[in-house]
Amino acid sequence: MMIMKQEAFRLMPHTGMDFPDAETIRVWKTGSLEPDINTYAGVIGSSFHNGTIDVDVCGRLLPDAPDYARGFIGIVFRAAEDGREFESFYIRPANGKECDDPVRRAHGCQYFSFPGYTFSYLREFGITDYENQVGTIGLNQWSHIKAVIRDDCGTFCVDGIEVLNVHGFKHGPASRGNIGLYVDIGTDGLFRNLSVSYED
Repeated sequence: MMIMKQEAFRLMPHTGMDFPDAETIRVWKTGSLEPDINTYAGVIGSSFHNGTIDVDVCGRLLPDAPDYARGFIGIVFRAAEDGREFESFYIRPANGKECDDPVRRAHGCQYFSFPGYTFSYLREFGITDYENQVGTIGLNQWSHIKAVIRDDCGTFCVDGIEVLNVHGFKHGPASRGNIGLYVDIGTDGLFRNLSVSYED
């Protein structure tokens, strides 16, 4: 198990980062309202293929967040060095336990693959296999994400509950790359206790 240090991170375009305390990394999106782009803090040289990723996350809303912001926050894995390709899993805290809209609640978490299989693409074509509800999450609270990745399959858990299984990662079973801390539009994201177990 490897615990990531603060100095191990670098930013993708349109991403801000600072360190509120010794244990916490704050990440937010800057300068773009385009969804599903490569806005994350990447772990330099993490070279991940198979293994387990654990991290605590807290999704908050920035003061200028648009109405459709949901506190999107999660992880990137198998990311190319230039950030132009990656797999991702994230939660939408605003669609969690405080949400009364059953349609929104059904979209509590999401797998997507950049650049071709983004949220926008999946929603446009009515593909819902990569989403599920998450009853434990909420804005301004800590949640735990665990991802178990093996070849072209992933099991994703939130707060100890399995919420999504993905079979057939879009970049293929052999892809390898960096790990990152992902946010999207309107999110003021906090991360802590990132740990990675490498199987190969």
